[in-house]
Amino acid sequence: MNSLPPIYFYLPEKDWLDDMPNIPDVYWEEFGRGIYCWTLQTYLYLKADGFPCKLVKNIPDEGIIIAHRDSFPYELRPKEKQLLICIKPDRNPHPYAQLHIVQNPQDAKVLKNSYYIPLWRQPGLISRKLERHNLLENIAYFGINSNLAPELKDPSWSRKLAELGLNWIIMPRNRWYDYSEVDAIIAVRSFDQQSYIDKPATKLYNSWHAGVIPLLGQESAFQSEQKTDLDYFEISSVDEAIAILKQLKDNPKLCQQVRKNGQKRASETSPGNIVKQWRYFLTNIVILKYIDWCNTSRGQKQFYLQSCYLKIKLNALLDKFKELFY
Repeated sequence: MNSLPPIYFYLPEKDWLDDMPNIPDVYWEEFGRGIYCWTLQTYLYLKADGFPCKLVKNIPDEGIIIAHRDSFPYELRPKEKQLLICIKPDRNPHPYAQLHIVQNPQDAKVLKNSYYIPLWRQPGLISRKLERHNLLENIAYFGINSNLAPELKDPSWSRKLAELGLNWIIMPRNRWYDYSEVDAIIAVRSFDQQSYIDKPATKLYNSWHAGVIPLLGQESAFQSEQKTDLDYFEISSVDEAIAILKQLKDNPKLCQQVRKNGQKRASETSPGNIVKQWRYFLTNIVILKYIDWCNTSRGQKQFYLQSCYLKIKLNALLDKFKELFY
């Protein structure tokens, strides 16, 4: 491992906070932000696993440099011995980064030189209490209010649940880790058919790890993870959601089957397994890419940078064209 080129996780100095944790699997409210759950948390997991990497507040002149899209300046260009790896999430790709990490496998299919790695499950997660058994009573949403379908914000939704003897809970941000009293989650951005190819399946992962039943929207990230009908229930309308909840309430055995299946699926996105994916990516893909970049001639490097610049200009022209004619 001593022969590895230096690997850095870059978090700009302005984003270093006094209360940043030094272990990854602990509740810290700022882990709800991309720059921290992707950059800091990944660094902490790899460091805890003994992988040689360093968290820095300034961009080094040499080495493999990994950062969230919000942390890399737009005009940043890789130097002679720099490999820039942009953690893209739900952002536009960085124009000059040689590699990108995406959080949805469908995004990796359309973005050149990108690799899919799942986002970590909720740190510090408290699972559903075992003594709740097959009770179906509390239905919750974990997430930003603006990402919840309007139909699920309407008072009529909570009234329909109440008629079934169910409680509707929009979990406050400071309790996004606490599933102890939750029996099922609902996560729907829109009931219209949309793929959301740059969104992750994290809410599904969290439900498996927490032991709750997931009812989810028609998103590509969830669909990419589905192996059986027990993995989650896809809902395309309020009426469909109500029908599924009624079915679950009337069938405790089905609730048990879904939770048992979720326990099995949770192992796939355990921190240990995701650490293995990061290790493989860094040692089998990134290092070779870094060596290849360092050995590339100066003329080839300039050609790459010029190609990126021309692509920026072309995209700008296309955007302007759309504004004028659409």
